Amino acid sequence: MSHTAFFYGTLMAPPVLHRVIWGATAAPPTPAHASQLHVRPAVLHDHRRHRVKHADYPAVIPAKTTKSGASCVRGTLVTGLTDGDMWRLDTFEGAEYQRRKVRVRVLLQEEAGGAGRVETEVLPRRRSRGNTNEGGEEIEAETYIWVAGAHRLRPEEWDFEEFVRDKMTRWIGWDAAGADEGFQDVDDAVAAAHKDPTGGRGANGPIARQLQDHGLKR
Repeated sequence: MSHTAFFYGTLMAPPVLHRVIWGATAAPPTPAHASQLHVRPAVLHDHRRHRVKHADYPAVIPAKTTKSGASCVRGTLVTGLTDGDMWRLDTFEGAEYQRRKVRVRVLLQEEAGGAGRVETEVLPRRRSRGNTNEGGEEIEAETYIWVAGAHRLRPEEWDFEEFVRDKMTRWIGWDAAGADEGFQDVDDAVAAAHKDPTGGRGANGPIARQLQDHGLKR
C-alpha cells in the first residue's frame, strides 16, 4: 500500500527522512532509492507549529485562524511511502505524536519562493504563515500531530533553517554513534522484528536491488 505524508519538521530534511525509512546502511541513498519518493511543497491550514521545550524538533497542533493571522504550516508532501516506511516513521515519532489524516494544499513550483529544487528543499520560513497563494490541488495525507500536552510547547515558531544550519550535522548520524535517539529506536525495532519491515525496500532488500539493477542497465 502506498502512503502520502505531510512533514513539517526535521523530516523535511532529506537526510533525516532517508535515515529513518532506509536505515543506517543507506548512506547516502542511491538514486534508485530516492526515485521511489515524490516530494512537493505543501501547506496545512488550521494548524500551528511550535517549538518543543528542550528539544530540536517541533510540534504541530490544530489551531484556527484568528484576527492576528492565518494558522497554517508550510512543509513537504511526500508520496510513494510504503507500509514499512510508515512503520519506521511511527517508531521514530514515538508516543509524543499521533498519526492522523489531514488535507493539505499542494504549492506550485513557482510559488516555492526561490527555495531551489522542491524535491529536496523546503520553503522559506518567512512565508510559513499568512497568505500562501497556493494554487495546487488539495490532497489527503497523513501527518503527526502532537499529543504530549501543550505544557511542553513554547509559543514561538520552530525554525527549519536554524535546524539545518546549526543542529542537523551533529543531530543526524548514519551510524549509531552520535545519532539522534529516535534513529536508534527505529534501528532497535527493526532488529527486534527479525525481518525486513520495509517490504524489501531496505538498502539490501530485493526491491532496492531490482531498482538498482534496472538503473545500471539503462
